[in-house]
Amino acid sequence: MLGLAGALFSALPALAQTTLNLSDVLPETNFMVQNAAHFAQEVSAATDGQVTISIKAGGSLGFKGPDQLTAVRDGLVDMADINISQQVGVNPLFGVEGVPFLVSSMDELKKYHEFVRPAFVKIAEENNQKLLYMVPSPAQYVYLKVPVDSIDDFSGIPVRGADKNTVDVVSAIGMAGVAMPWGELIPALASGRVEGVATSATSGVDGKFWEFMKYIYPTNHTWGSNMVTINLDSWNRLSADQQAAIEEVASRLEPEFWEVSRQGDIDSIKIMQENGMELATISDELRTQMVERAQQLQADFVARVPDAGPIVDQYKATQ
Repeated sequence: MLGLAGALFSALPALAQTTLNLSDVLPETNFMVQNAAHFAQEVSAATDGQVTISIKAGGSLGFKGPDQLTAVRDGLVDMADINISQQVGVNPLFGVEGVPFLVSSMDELKKYHEFVRPAFVKIAEENNQKLLYMVPSPAQYVYLKVPVDSIDDFSGIPVRGADKNTVDVVSAIGMAGVAMPWGELIPALASGRVEGVATSATSGVDGKFWEFMKYIYPTNHTWGSNMVTINLDSWNRLSADQQAAIEEVASRLEPEFWEVSRQGDIDSIKIMQENGMELATISDELRTQMVERAQQLQADFVARVPDAGPIVDQYKATQ
Protein backbone atom coordinates (compact mmCIF):
# COMPACT_ATOMS: atom_id res chain seq x y z
CA MET A 1 0.00 0.00 0.00
CA LEU A 2 2.79 2.41 0.87
CA GLY A 3 4.42 1.75 -2.47
CA LEU A 4 1.16 2.44 -4.30
CA ALA A 5 0.56 5.64 -2.34
CA GLY A 6 4.07 6.82 -3.13
CA ALA A 7 3.57 6.11 -6.79
CA LEU A 8 0.29 8.01 -6.84
CA PHE A 9 1.82 10.99 -5.04
CA SER A 10 4.73 11.16 -7.44
CA ALA A 11 2.31 11.20 -10.34
CA LEU A 12 0.61 14.39 -9.11
CA PRO A 13 1.68 17.49 -11.09
CA ALA A 14 4.03 19.81 -9.23
CA LEU A 15 2.97 23.40 -8.77
CA ALA A 16 4.40 25.42 -11.65
CA GLN A 17 7.05 27.88 -10.52
CA THR A 18 7.74 31.02 -12.54
CA THR A 19 10.69 33.38 -12.32
CA LEU A 20 10.21 36.86 -13.71
CA ASN A 21 13.21 39.16 -14.27
CA LEU A 22 12.65 42.83 -13.42
CA SER A 23 15.01 45.35 -14.99
CA ASP A 24 15.94 48.48 -13.03
CA VAL A 25 18.56 51.05 -14.03
CA LEU A 26 18.76 52.51 -10.53
CA PRO A 27 21.26 51.28 -7.92
CA GLU A 28 20.20 48.79 -5.26
CA THR A 29 20.30 51.52 -2.61
CA ASN A 30 17.63 53.62 -4.37
CA PHE A 31 14.21 53.53 -2.71
CA MET A 32 12.53 52.61 -6.02
CA VAL A 33 14.64 49.44 -6.19
CA GLN A 34 13.97 48.71 -2.53
CA ASN A 35 10.24 49.14 -3.20
CA ALA A 36 10.51 46.66 -6.06
CA ALA A 37 12.35 44.20 -3.81
CA HIS A 38 9.61 44.53 -1.17
CA PHE A 39 7.00 43.98 -3.88
CA ALA A 40 8.84 40.86 -5.03
CA GLN A 41 8.91 39.47 -1.47
CA GLU A 42 5.20 40.07 -1.04
CA VAL A 43 4.39 38.49 -4.41
CA SER A 44 6.36 35.39 -3.47
CA ALA A 45 4.47 35.13 -0.18
CA ALA A 46 1.08 35.76 -1.80
CA THR A 47 1.66 33.05 -4.44
CA ASP A 48 3.14 30.50 -2.02
CA GLY A 49 6.47 30.78 -3.78
CA GLN A 50 5.03 29.99 -7.19
CA VAL A 51 6.04 33.38 -8.64
CA THR A 52 9.53 34.76 -8.04
CA ILE A 53 10.50 38.25 -9.19
CA SER A 54 14.26 38.63 -9.62
CA ILE A 55 15.40 42.26 -9.39
CA LYS A 56 18.20 43.16 -11.81
CA ALA A 57 19.32 46.58 -10.53
CA GLY A 58 21.95 49.05 -11.64
CA GLY A 59 21.28 48.52 -15.33
CA SER A 60 22.85 45.07 -15.08
CA LEU A 61 20.81 43.77 -18.02
CA GLY A 62 22.28 46.43 -20.30
CA PHE A 63 19.17 48.58 -20.75
CA LYS A 64 19.32 52.33 -20.22
CA GLY A 65 16.43 54.31 -18.79
CA PRO A 66 14.80 55.22 -22.12
CA ASP A 67 15.03 51.54 -23.20
CA GLN A 68 12.96 50.12 -20.38
CA LEU A 69 9.46 50.36 -21.87
CA THR A 70 10.43 48.91 -25.23
CA ALA A 71 12.47 46.16 -23.55
CA VAL A 72 9.32 44.98 -21.77
CA ARG A 73 7.19 45.52 -24.88
CA ASP A 74 9.46 43.34 -27.00
CA GLY A 75 9.80 40.62 -24.38
CA LEU A 76 13.51 41.24 -23.80
CA VAL A 77 12.70 41.26 -20.09
CA ASP A 78 9.54 40.24 -18.21
CA MET A 79 9.21 43.33 -16.06
CA ALA A 80 10.78 46.73 -15.49
CA ASP A 81 10.79 49.66 -13.11
CA ILE A 82 10.38 52.47 -15.62
CA ASN A 83 11.06 56.19 -15.34
CA ILE A 84 7.88 57.29 -17.11
CA SER A 85 9.06 60.65 -18.40
CA GLN A 86 12.00 59.02 -20.18
CA GLN A 87 9.53 57.17 -22.43
CA VAL A 88 8.30 60.23 -24.32
CA GLY A 89 9.99 58.90 -27.44
CA VAL A 90 7.46 56.07 -27.43
CA ASN A 91 4.51 58.31 -26.58
CA PRO A 92 4.84 62.05 -25.80
CA LEU A 93 1.90 61.85 -23.38
CA PHE A 94 4.29 60.19 -20.93
CA GLY A 95 5.60 63.70 -20.32
CA VAL A 96 2.33 65.00 -18.87
CA GLU A 97 3.54 64.77 -15.26
CA GLY A 98 6.34 67.14 -16.16
CA VAL A 99 4.19 70.12 -17.12
CA PRO A 100 6.16 72.85 -15.29
CA PHE A 101 4.84 74.33 -12.06
CA LEU A 102 1.42 72.69 -12.52
CA VAL A 103 1.58 70.52 -9.38
CA SER A 104 3.10 71.94 -6.21
CA SER A 105 2.94 69.06 -3.74
CA MET A 106 2.69 65.29 -3.47
CA ASP A 107 -0.90 65.61 -2.25
CA GLU A 108 -1.75 67.56 -5.40
CA LEU A 109 0.07 64.96 -7.46
CA LYS A 110 -2.17 62.23 -6.04
CA LYS A 111 -5.19 64.17 -7.31
CA TYR A 112 -3.50 64.70 -10.68
CA HIS A 113 -2.91 60.95 -10.97
CA GLU A 114 -6.66 60.38 -10.95
CA PHE A 115 -6.63 61.81 -14.47
CA VAL A 116 -3.13 60.76 -15.53
CA ARG A 117 -3.17 57.09 -14.57
CA PRO A 118 -5.90 55.87 -16.97
CA ALA A 119 -3.91 57.31 -19.87
CA PHE A 120 -0.73 55.58 -18.74
CA VAL A 121 -2.56 52.26 -18.28
CA LYS A 122 -3.87 52.51 -21.84
CA ILE A 123 -0.48 53.38 -23.34
CA ALA A 124 1.14 50.50 -21.45
CA GLU A 125 -1.43 48.08 -22.86
CA GLU A 126 -0.79 49.42 -26.35
CA ASN A 127 2.85 48.54 -25.74
CA ASN A 128 2.15 44.94 -24.69
CA GLN A 129 2.38 45.42 -20.94
CA LYS A 130 0.32 45.82 -17.81
CA LEU A 131 0.91 48.64 -15.34
CA LEU A 132 1.09 47.21 -11.82
CA TYR A 133 1.93 50.22 -9.66
CA MET A 134 3.20 53.80 -9.86
CA VAL A 135 5.39 55.68 -7.38
CA PRO A 136 6.40 59.35 -7.67
CA SER A 137 9.91 60.61 -7.26
CA PRO A 138 10.14 63.07 -4.37
CA ALA A 139 10.16 66.84 -4.80
CA GLN A 140 12.51 68.22 -7.43
CA TYR A 141 15.59 70.35 -6.88
CA VAL A 142 18.31 72.02 -8.92
CA TYR A 143 21.83 71.27 -7.68
CA LEU A 144 24.59 73.70 -8.55
CA LYS A 145 28.26 74.35 -7.86
CA VAL A 146 27.69 78.09 -7.50
CA PRO A 147 25.15 80.18 -5.56
CA VAL A 148 22.44 82.06 -7.45
CA ASP A 149 20.63 85.15 -6.20
CA SER A 150 18.96 86.42 -9.35
CA ILE A 151 17.48 84.93 -12.50
CA ASP A 152 20.52 86.07 -14.45
CA ASP A 153 22.82 83.97 -12.24
CA PHE A 154 21.36 80.82 -13.83
CA SER A 155 22.43 81.94 -17.29
CA GLY A 156 24.31 79.35 -19.32
CA ILE A 157 24.99 76.79 -16.57
CA PRO A 158 24.92 73.30 -18.17
CA VAL A 159 22.37 71.35 -16.13
CA ARG A 160 21.36 67.73 -16.64
CA GLY A 161 17.72 66.71 -16.87
CA ALA A 162 16.46 63.15 -17.13
CA ASP A 163 13.90 63.98 -19.82
CA LYS A 164 12.93 66.57 -22.41
CA ASN A 165 10.39 68.29 -20.16
CA THR A 166 12.95 68.92 -17.44
CA VAL A 167 15.52 70.11 -19.98
CA ASP A 168 12.96 72.51 -21.43
CA VAL A 169 12.15 73.92 -17.97
CA VAL A 170 15.74 74.56 -16.92
CA SER A 171 16.49 76.00 -20.35
CA ALA A 172 13.51 78.37 -20.10
CA ILE A 173 14.81 79.58 -16.75
CA GLY A 174 18.12 80.38 -18.43
CA MET A 175 20.31 77.34 -17.87
CA ALA A 176 21.71 75.18 -20.67
CA GLY A 177 19.66 72.00 -20.29
CA VAL A 178 21.27 68.69 -21.23
CA ALA A 179 19.19 65.50 -21.58
CA MET A 180 21.14 62.60 -20.15
CA PRO A 181 20.40 59.10 -18.75
CA TRP A 182 21.41 58.45 -15.16
CA GLY A 183 24.19 56.07 -16.17
CA GLU A 184 26.06 58.89 -17.94
CA LEU A 185 25.63 61.54 -15.24
CA ILE A 186 28.48 60.92 -12.82
CA PRO A 187 31.19 60.83 -15.53
CA ALA A 188 29.66 64.03 -16.97
CA LEU A 189 29.84 65.75 -13.58
CA ALA A 190 33.42 64.56 -13.08
CA SER A 191 34.49 65.84 -16.50
CA GLY A 192 32.62 69.15 -16.23
CA ARG A 193 30.34 68.39 -19.16
CA VAL A 194 27.50 69.36 -16.83
CA GLU A 195 27.80 71.63 -13.80
CA GLY A 196 24.37 71.13 -12.30
CA VAL A 197 21.56 68.59 -12.07
CA ALA A 198 17.78 68.84 -11.88
CA THR A 199 16.46 65.84 -9.96
CA SER A 200 15.15 64.58 -6.63
CA ALA A 201 16.90 64.45 -3.28
CA THR A 202 17.07 60.65 -3.27
CA SER A 203 18.95 60.75 -6.56
CA GLY A 204 21.23 63.37 -5.04
CA VAL A 205 22.25 60.86 -2.40
CA ASP A 206 22.56 58.04 -4.95
CA GLY A 207 24.97 60.18 -6.96
CA LYS A 208 26.85 61.53 -3.92
CA PHE A 209 26.32 65.00 -5.32
CA TRP A 210 28.35 66.52 -2.48
CA GLU A 211 31.43 65.31 -4.34
CA PHE A 212 30.60 67.66 -7.21
CA MET A 213 28.21 70.40 -6.07
CA LYS A 214 27.45 72.61 -3.07
CA TYR A 215 23.98 74.17 -3.37
CA ILE A 216 20.50 72.60 -3.34
CA TYR A 217 17.69 74.78 -4.72
CA PRO A 218 14.11 73.60 -3.94
CA THR A 219 12.60 74.54 -7.29
CA ASN A 220 9.93 71.81 -7.36
CA HIS A 221 9.62 72.61 -11.07
CA THR A 222 8.15 69.31 -12.28
CA TRP A 223 7.00 65.92 -11.02
CA GLY A 224 7.68 62.47 -12.34
CA SER A 225 6.95 58.89 -11.43
CA ASN A 226 8.17 55.39 -12.01
CA MET A 227 5.88 52.56 -12.99
CA VAL A 228 6.44 48.85 -12.67
CA THR A 229 5.01 46.95 -15.61
CA ILE A 230 4.92 43.36 -16.79
CA ASN A 231 4.97 42.05 -20.35
CA LEU A 232 1.47 40.85 -21.27
CA ASP A 233 2.74 37.56 -22.66
CA SER A 234 4.50 36.87 -19.35
CA TRP A 235 1.38 38.00 -17.49
CA ASN A 236 -0.92 35.75 -19.47
CA ARG A 237 1.24 32.72 -18.69
CA LEU A 238 0.36 33.15 -15.02
CA SER A 239 -2.74 31.53 -13.56
CA ALA A 240 -5.79 33.61 -12.72
CA ASP A 241 -5.08 33.12 -9.01
CA GLN A 242 -1.48 34.27 -9.43
CA GLN A 243 -2.58 37.34 -11.37
CA ALA A 244 -5.15 38.23 -8.71
CA ALA A 245 -2.56 37.83 -5.96
CA ILE A 246 -0.06 40.09 -7.74
CA GLU A 247 -2.70 42.76 -8.38
CA GLU A 248 -3.71 42.69 -4.71
CA VAL A 249 -0.11 43.11 -3.58
CA ALA A 250 0.46 46.00 -6.00
CA SER A 251 -2.71 47.79 -4.89
CA ARG A 252 -1.94 47.31 -1.20
CA LEU A 253 1.69 48.40 -1.36
CA GLU A 254 1.40 51.42 -3.65
CA PRO A 255 0.22 53.83 -0.91
CA GLU A 256 3.08 52.61 1.31
CA PHE A 257 5.55 53.25 -1.50
CA TRP A 258 4.28 56.83 -1.82
CA GLU A 259 5.07 57.39 1.85
CA VAL A 260 8.54 55.88 1.33
CA SER A 261 9.07 58.50 -1.37
CA ARG A 262 7.86 61.31 0.88
CA GLN A 263 10.14 60.25 3.73
CA GLY A 264 12.99 59.63 1.33
CA ASP A 265 12.98 63.31 0.42
CA ILE A 266 13.34 64.36 4.05
CA ASP A 267 16.04 61.82 4.85
CA SER A 268 18.03 62.52 1.69
CA ILE A 269 18.18 66.27 2.24
CA LYS A 270 19.52 65.59 5.72
CA ILE A 271 22.21 63.24 4.38
CA MET A 272 23.36 65.79 1.81
CA GLN A 273 23.51 68.53 4.42
CA GLU A 274 25.55 66.27 6.68
CA ASN A 275 27.97 65.90 3.80
CA GLY A 276 28.42 69.64 3.43
CA MET A 277 25.74 70.65 0.96
CA GLU A 278 23.63 73.73 1.61
CA LEU A 279 19.84 73.84 1.22
CA ALA A 280 19.42 77.28 -0.30
CA THR A 281 16.36 79.49 -0.29
CA ILE A 282 14.64 80.93 -3.34
CA SER A 283 13.25 84.42 -2.86
CA ASP A 284 9.64 85.12 -3.79
CA GLU A 285 10.85 87.45 -6.54
CA LEU A 286 13.16 84.83 -8.03
CA ARG A 287 10.51 82.12 -7.89
CA THR A 288 8.00 84.39 -9.60
CA GLN A 289 10.50 85.03 -12.39
CA MET A 290 11.20 81.32 -12.78
CA VAL A 291 7.50 80.49 -13.01
CA GLU A 292 6.87 83.29 -15.50
CA ARG A 293 9.69 82.10 -17.76
CA ALA A 294 8.33 78.55 -17.74
CA GLN A 295 4.63 79.36 -18.17
CA GLN A 296 4.75 79.26 -21.95
CA LEU A 297 5.94 75.66 -21.73
CA GLN A 298 2.55 74.60 -20.36
CA ALA A 299 0.79 75.93 -23.44
CA ASP A 300 3.50 74.58 -25.72
CA PHE A 301 3.22 71.09 -24.24
CA VAL A 302 -0.55 70.92 -24.71
CA ALA A 303 -0.20 72.24 -28.25
CA ARG A 304 2.44 69.62 -28.99
CA VAL A 305 0.57 66.81 -27.19
CA PRO A 306 -3.17 67.51 -27.64
CA ASP A 307 -4.18 64.44 -25.60
CA ALA A 308 -2.69 66.18 -22.57
CA GLY A 309 -5.19 69.04 -22.80
CA PRO A 310 -8.18 67.26 -21.21
CA ILE A 311 -5.99 65.79 -18.46
CA VAL A 312 -4.54 69.18 -17.51
CA ASP A 313 -7.93 70.89 -17.73
CA GLN A 314 -9.65 68.25 -15.58
CA TYR A 315 -6.98 68.60 -12.94
CA LYS A 316 -7.06 72.42 -12.96
CA ALA A 317 -10.85 72.28 -12.46
CA THR A 318 -10.25 70.58 -9.10
CA GLN A 319 -8.01 73.36 -7.81
